[in-house]
Amino acid sequence: MKKTYTLTKAEMQVMNILWALPDGGCIHDIIEGYGEPRPAYTTVATFLKILCNKEFVSFRKAQGKTYWYFPLVSKEDYTRRVMSEVKENFFSGSLSSLLCFFVKEEKLSREDVAELLDMIEE
Repeated sequence: MKKTYTLTKAEMQVMNILWALPDGGCIHDIIEGYGEPRPAYTTVATFLKILCNKEFVSFRKAQGKTYWYFPLVSKEDYTRRVMSEVKENFFSGSLSSLLCFFVKEEKLSREDVAELLDMIEE
């Protein structure tokens, strides 16, 4: 059985940048996606190596010594898996318990509640 991994906060930053790049990118493209202060080239390279080992990212050789990195997992698929794990681990698999938690904790406005009800009715 294939091991499934969860992303660390730093890995998630790299993935969010990669997901925002339509066709992936090189390390310099990923660094440009960060705000200031930007991480070192070697730091991003290390995260990409980890993400490749976790099978979230792959790469191909581009020009010269440059490698092109691209996500193997979509943001939607990863979000779906993580939210499913949260539902199972924290709410005994109950979707209504999960939703009640967020309704209470997030102090939703009437507009938010109306929007949720509209989605449910569709």
